[in-house]
Amino acid sequence: MSNTLGERCRLTIFGQSHAPAIGGVIEGLPAGIAPDMAFISDFMARRAPGGALSTARKETDAAEIVAGLNEWGRTCGAPLAFIIRNSDQHSRDYSNLRDTPRPGHADYTAAVKYGGENDIRGGGQFSGRLTAPLCFAGALAMQLLKERGIAVKARVKSVAGIEDGPMDLAKPDLDAIIDGRLPCVDAEAARHMAEAIEAARAEGDSVGGVVECFALGLPAGLGEPMFDGVENRLARALFGIPAVRGVEFGLGFEAANLRGSQHNDAFYMEENRVATAANRHGGVLGGITSGMPVVVRAAFKPTPSIAKPQQSVSLSRRTDAELTIHGRHDPCVVPRAVPVVEAAVAWALYDMVL
Repeated sequence: MSNTLGERCRLTIFGQSHAPAIGGVIEGLPAGIAPDMAFISDFMARRAPGGALSTARKETDAAEIVAGLNEWGRTCGAPLAFIIRNSDQHSRDYSNLRDTPRPGHADYTAAVKYGGENDIRGGGQFSGRLTAPLCFAGALAMQLLKERGIAVKARVKSVAGIEDGPMDLAKPDLDAIIDGRLPCVDAEAARHMAEAIEAARAEGDSVGGVVECFALGLPAGLGEPMFDGVENRLARALFGIPAVRGVEFGLGFEAANLRGSQHNDAFYMEENRVATAANRHGGVLGGITSGMPVVVRAAFKPTPSIAKPQQSVSLSRRTDAELTIHGRHDPCVVPRAVPVVEAAVAWALYDMVL
């Protein structure tokens, strides 16, 4: 099913942007787990709308577990079900989009696939709002991975072509990532990114960027060759995030410009374990973890909902039409995407660790 992620531990996400609630059902969690709701709440707050660099929509993103816990607040073997209520929808902002689809959105393709019955309000099931349940599950996975000595953390690598400072792919210092709406290692770069986002907003436009995620503490030997490798599983999770247009590992596409002698990672012994000095391979060889940090990046397109007039069509009249989009939208999804990327990576890795 397209809304389900995972094999041993399965997350199924449901809801639409302007439905009464969104949520998820998790099957396969071991019994006896006590979800750290304070950690989960703080994690989800990083993704929640609001703030100087995002949409003005206000949602608390308070998750409510409705099934799957026993009287002691621990998982009991039954599916864990949770909901997140929607409270601040402006559905009238989308009244003209059923006939005139937004460029860059799934309005047209969904109308074709579902015969015009798709929920257009806020993007329906294609909205970034559906990443809130993913963040609940991802935060829970991060709690469980931490117990196994595995840490997952992401940063904003770039926005509008403005690059954050470098990080050592072999020994990344996750504590160097400055917490905030634009988690970076270079505060000056973060300031310039924020200025670029504000400039785009002022012009009725938007910008995109790249989120880089690190997973530390994974043992060597995790994953399978061919179609079930670590890259395959992580890419599937990351491409489920709206606006992701590309995924790469290690040096990624940069490797195509190098020679083998430049890209190969020489092995060496480090305190009785096999390691590499540079980690250009991003912690995965042949679909299997090498024991080095897993490094993955997700490229996000500019938010397609912009205030500038755009060229579209009238589906009823079968003519060209000009469209002006109203409503509240992120001028850049990258700041709020950082915890979403962490959540997707954490969930996929936890499922593989099981």
